[in-house]
Amino acid sequence: MDADSTAPPAVRLREAVGEDGPFLVEMLGAAANWSPERERVSRVHLLADRATARYVEGWPRTGDLGLIAETARQEPVGAAWLRLFPAEDAGYGFVGPDVPELSLGVVPAWRGRGVGRALLRALRWRAREAGHRALSLSVERANRARELYLSEGFTTVRADGDADTMKLSLSPGTRPDR
Repeated sequence: MDADSTAPPAVRLREAVGEDGPFLVEMLGAAANWSPERERVSRVHLLADRATARYVEGWPRTGDLGLIAETARQEPVGAAWLRLFPAEDAGYGFVGPDVPELSLGVVPAWRGRGVGRALLRALRWRAREAGHRALSLSVERANRARELYLSEGFTTVRADGDADTMKLSLSPGTRPDR
């Protein structure tokens, strides 16, 4: 895929492939460990806990969509991916079996540079092209990423403790990243 016009100048976006599975695990960890004040969740724990492992195991499954942000030296610095879940195996941000859940992580040194927004906008467009009508996610209210999701049109559909389940409708129209 050519460099995406939404990506910061030092970063290009490409499709996530099977070999990116380990990096998706790393980015799942980056998302889980967003707060430096909290005890870190280890890679081993992420993969041993069904609640989190479901987001990356067997990547890619049929219907999965994902993007990797990488530098000119092909160093991955962020990822965003979508996965559908059945009601009996619902994820944290589940709103329905026809609404894929978004996972997004950015290497800490690259946060605040537009990488997450570029990934979100490009993946939103691909989800619309794939026929999805909405996306969902779960985010803790204190996480700075929540402001990104709000600014991109996500709305809270359910509150659970200190986290919100958010949803974004993907109405037909112009590209969201223009």
